[in-house]
Formats: sequence, C-alpha cells, structure tokens
Amino acid sequence: MNDDIETTSADHEGTAQGTPEARVQSDAPVASPGAPVSDVASAALGDDAVVDADDGGAVVAGEGEGAGEGLDEGEIAADYIEELLDICDFDGDIDIEVRAGRSYISIDSAGEGSLRLLSKPDTVTALQELTRIAVQAKTGEFSRLILDIGGSRATREQELGAMVDRAVEKIEEGATAAALPPMSSYERKLVHDIVAARGFTSESEGEGRDRHTVITRA
Repeated sequence: MNDDIETTSADHEGTAQGTPEARVQSDAPVASPGAPVSDVASAALGDDAVVDADDGGAVVAGEGEGAGEGLDEGEIAADYIEELLDICDFDGDIDIEVRAGRSYISIDSAGEGSLRLLSKPDTVTALQELTRIAVQAKTGEFSRLILDIGGSRATREQELGAMVDRAVEKIEEGATAAALPPMSSYERKLVHDIVAARGFTSESEGEGRDRHTVITRA
C-alpha cells in the first residue's frame, strides 16, 4: 500500500471551494554572491508585495513604483528569472508560451546537469511562487504563470499519472474512493484530466493547502 493515497469504503461528498487568505510582506534584502537561492530570489524581487495564499501564493496588490497596466507578464517573468540565473551563475535558455491566457515559462540549458539543482520539485514550486510575486508586484494583477525548469513539468505529470494509476488499482480492488495528497490547483487540473482518461471520476475536496483530489468510479 502506498502512503500517499488514502482509500475509503464510503462515498465522498465535495465541499465548497474556498481558500483562507494569508498576507506576506517581502523586505527585499540585498543578497550577496553565493547566498542561498531563497535569499537571492528575494533580492531580485525588489518591491514589497502583498500575497494571497491561493495555489501557493498570489499577489493581490503591488506596492512598488513598477505597478501599472500594459506590462507583459511573460516578459516580466523572463527578466526576473534571467536576473536570478545570473546571480546564481547558472546558464539557461528561457522560452515564453501563452496558452488559454496562461503564461508558461520554460528554462532549459545546453549544459547537461547545469540546472539539476533548480529542477527539484520543491525548488521549482518555490521559484514559481517567487516569479509570480515578482510579476504581480509589477502589474498589480493576479498571476497564474507556470514555471518549468529542465523538463520538471513533464516529469511531474508522469509522477501524477503513476499516482492516479495506484489510486485506480485501489478502487478496482474494492475501495469506494481513493484520495490523493494535497496539490496546487494546476496539478489538480492535470489529475482530473488523467482520471477522466482512465475512465474514472474525480473532484476536489478540502480547503486551502489541504485541498486535494478524490477519485471514484464513473
């Protein structure tokens, strides 16, 4: 039995969506060369920002002089990431793609393994949130951009597919439902698509950071 999947013998009922708010103030410290990635990212962010904890953190109001309309989300994100890579002394090619109004920022490197440290799941998530904050501090608008580093997004989709397969096995063995661990709204959307492709149904339950997906028979 895999610890990341909970199974039950009773049907689950979906709860109303809702996420508690959290406010975070960034002091924008100046990071020195060789500082931890989190410190370097904070230094590159610059302007103070107010954050709302939805899908890992979302700025609801930018307080810096750069806040304004007409700014391109992808370009702002690319500039922020490029500065961060320079500070960390990493080489990377940045690509910007917009699909259904959502910006996808991909970082790849010609040098094998040069982005390995940044492509770890927790690191990608942290850098994605910091990049969103940087964008929102400039535009004053909610950002839902997705960051991919060295193919991390494709790797994560494979992991989610394997997780869904294990949950489906539990249901086929007799469980009425199987609950996956809490995830971001983007990852839950991927899970819903994977579950549908497997011929099962799914819905999100819980609130805030505890919001997760429950899989049942169609």
